[in-house]
Amino acid sequence: MEVIHTPVLLEEAIQYLAPRTPGELMIDATLGEGGHSAAFLERFPALRIAGVDADPEIQVRARERLSPFGTRIGFYNRWADEFFSDYPVELPLPDTILFDLGISLFHYEGSGRGFSFMRDEYLDMRLDVSRGKTAADLIAGLPEKDFADLLYNNAGERYSRRIAAAVKAAKRQGTITSTAALAELVADSVPVSYRRGPIHPATRTFQALRMAVNNEVESLPCILEKALKKLKTGGRMGVISFHSGEDRKVKNFFREMSRDCTGQPDTPISRSVGICSVKILTRKPISAGNEECRKNPPSRSAKFRVVEKTGTGVAS
Repeated sequence: MEVIHTPVLLEEAIQYLAPRTPGELMIDATLGEGGHSAAFLERFPALRIAGVDADPEIQVRARERLSPFGTRIGFYNRWADEFFSDYPVELPLPDTILFDLGISLFHYEGSGRGFSFMRDEYLDMRLDVSRGKTAADLIAGLPEKDFADLLYNNAGERYSRRIAAAVKAAKRQGTITSTAALAELVADSVPVSYRRGPIHPATRTFQALRMAVNNEVESLPCILEKALKKLKTGGRMGVISFHSGEDRKVKNFFREMSRDCTGQPDTPISRSVGICSVKILTRKPISAGNEECRKNPPSRSAKFRVVEKTGTGVAS
């Protein structure tokens, strides 16, 4: 099969998350096309992996790619939070958990679901097409202010209000359902200097919509907490994020879990009093080097953080 996606920060992930004893179990909580899992399985013959992904279509591709590893790899077509909430009884607790929060290039180039403005497709953007609202649904249903807030909060779009006003005006003429129509609308609503900038003017709008459709940022702390609860004491969890909003949530979660917690009702994460749950292994996030950025441009924005579980202070 043709592999579209190149895993980012692969060597760094292997450096920090390599198994330390034979027969360990790793959860690849965002399997995608299986790039990280393939490398781990090749380098560590005694390692087993459970691959989790919400998208059944991309999991078919991962199954084909990883078929040479036989029963060392298991597949779970679920959202990560559901997987850790209802952890499979046939699996032992994991020694390692990896989250790669990026969207696979397959989704942009081969899914046909409107993730990219480079081709004209229906504005779907769902990873799991069996549930939830599409991007077209969000555009149609959100009031102007809410749409502007979505663009600013999710992607830091500086012209969010201009774009939201243009979308509101366009909706009076009919629904906005295609990637080409949305990209053109955004480009027409921003200053010329922005249109001629280093990235396409619709980049952040598409990013913000994708994140909202798949609830990528709001649910992240809850997902990480559920995963950490299942991780063995002494096990490691690594998270690769791709924009500042995600990285900030990961950093804050790890920082909160690395210090004593009072367990007050207004704290975002409730834990048992006085229990340190993790040791932070990456005081600063790890970024891709110049060579990787040159060969694999999506790696330019990637940040990798790793912790080791030291206690059981995560609330049930």
